[in-house]
Amino acid sequence: MQHDVHHDALYYPSASRRMTTFGKRGMVATSQPLAAQVGITILQQGGNAVDAAIATAAALTVVEPTSNGIGSDAFAIVWVNGKLHGLNASGQAPKAATIEAMKALGHDRIPSHGMLPVTIPGAPAAWAALSERFGRLPFAELLAPAIALAEEGFAVTPVIHQMWAEAVHTYGAYDDPAFTAWFDTFAPNGRAPQPGQIWASPGHAESLRAIAETRAQTFYTGELAERIDAFSREHGGLLRKEDLAGYAPEWVDPIGVRYQGHDIWEIPPNGSGLIVLQALGMLDQLEESSDTVETLHRRIEATKLAYMDGFKHLTERGAMAHTTEQLLSDEYLKSRAALIGEQAVDPTHGNPFQGGTVYLATADEEGNMVSFIQSNFHGFGSGMVVPKTGISLQNRGSSFSLDPDHANALAPHKRTYHTIIPGFITKGDQAVGPFGVMGGYMQPQGHVQVVTGLLNDGLNAQAALDMPRWKWVEGKTIEVEADFPNHLALALARRGHKIVKVADSISFGRGQIILRNAESGVLQGGTEPRTDGAVLPL
Repeated sequence: MQHDVHHDALYYPSASRRMTTFGKRGMVATSQPLAAQVGITILQQGGNAVDAAIATAAALTVVEPTSNGIGSDAFAIVWVNGKLHGLNASGQAPKAATIEAMKALGHDRIPSHGMLPVTIPGAPAAWAALSERFGRLPFAELLAPAIALAEEGFAVTPVIHQMWAEAVHTYGAYDDPAFTAWFDTFAPNGRAPQPGQIWASPGHAESLRAIAETRAQTFYTGELAERIDAFSREHGGLLRKEDLAGYAPEWVDPIGVRYQGHDIWEIPPNGSGLIVLQALGMLDQLEESSDTVETLHRRIEATKLAYMDGFKHLTERGAMAHTTEQLLSDEYLKSRAALIGEQAVDPTHGNPFQGGTVYLATADEEGNMVSFIQSNFHGFGSGMVVPKTGISLQNRGSSFSLDPDHANALAPHKRTYHTIIPGFITKGDQAVGPFGVMGGYMQPQGHVQVVTGLLNDGLNAQAALDMPRWKWVEGKTIEVEADFPNHLALALARRGHKIVKVADSISFGRGQIILRNAESGVLQGGTEPRTDGAVLPL
């Protein structure tokens, strides 16, 4: 379906909080200005969009440790030479991680912090794999700026300080020596660095240098692997050097749906991008409405229904009872769309065919583009830092279920349901561009709102990120930002939604967008107004 309906200007503001950025020779958009500068520098040195993405990602582990680190997972969608490629660099559970082992330790669910939720980190392997297949500059050159930032330090920005302070409070509640290394590394004085204060991490620099010199092998089979193993053993973890040695990221074919004459692409499960595609697929089954409230209501309801399917069915691809083709079939999406009525409903999952995070986007003048995301899951992750290495380990394993009948049940060397998702838009045989919204379970919802803003409502890249966001929480409860228009909130409430206004915008995600004009090649970029982000052109 092709539509030309534009909605209420009070909801979709005509004036952005920032001006849209344009460029010709390249562009980098991410949540930290220093990291964006690193990516632009790599492009200026002759690197391509992939090189810039790797360098930016490594720099983000230093300047935004509140969301990601060397111990993160990662996903990427790469457009190179007119073709899309997907990389799944999420890590499996350790071999010793079983439901029985967790219950024997006294847990009825996997804890959020400590060593038990730690799965194999995939980010260093993602950097090396991307560089080997598509990079132009030597791998060591790509990590050099991040190493310098870690050694020399950087001035902490306001939003990062806020998240850092929250982590100090969270980990400070534990009376456990396992968290000592986190405080030694990130809060040696017992508090978060203040905005404008210089923070450096020599151990982080040394780890990045070793990763650069070995193309990440030290992290999986060398000295860093040995140190991770020793720390895990000391503090009751299940991760071992054998788990690390057996790890390799997976190249995958992105999955997509046709929407508004464009193709929207996501990484296949275990990533949660399928939720985005289901929601858009449902909306495409419905005739477009010129009524703003009806449009918002439908987008919310479609997202709720898609999310319930995600919670029910999504896990590692080989362990799913239904294929992505079944979950995205026209027949199934039509049946799900038929559940969207005039009033809000308590959503339930369907049954087809019965029987914490940083995001970056890069582009170069040759037409290559990268959508890249890496994450510790919740903030700094598990709170586990390998002493004197700066390596903070993610807590992605806390997403597993200890119910053996659940699709996402914990099992050795299984990959869990993953919230982090890079997005990409194409039209015909042309790349339109990468987009992403980080922020845990907000991410699929943010993708839906960005895509519909761009393709249904005619917003530019910056305006699509600026518009007030909504977030489904559970049942009929929808949180909205403080500047969400009152008349629309009241109208949605009359349709049965429980609307809750939230003052803190950080929980509504942080996104980046780069779009390419197919005729002129001009790049258009937007960056998130809810964080310290930057989009820099070349």
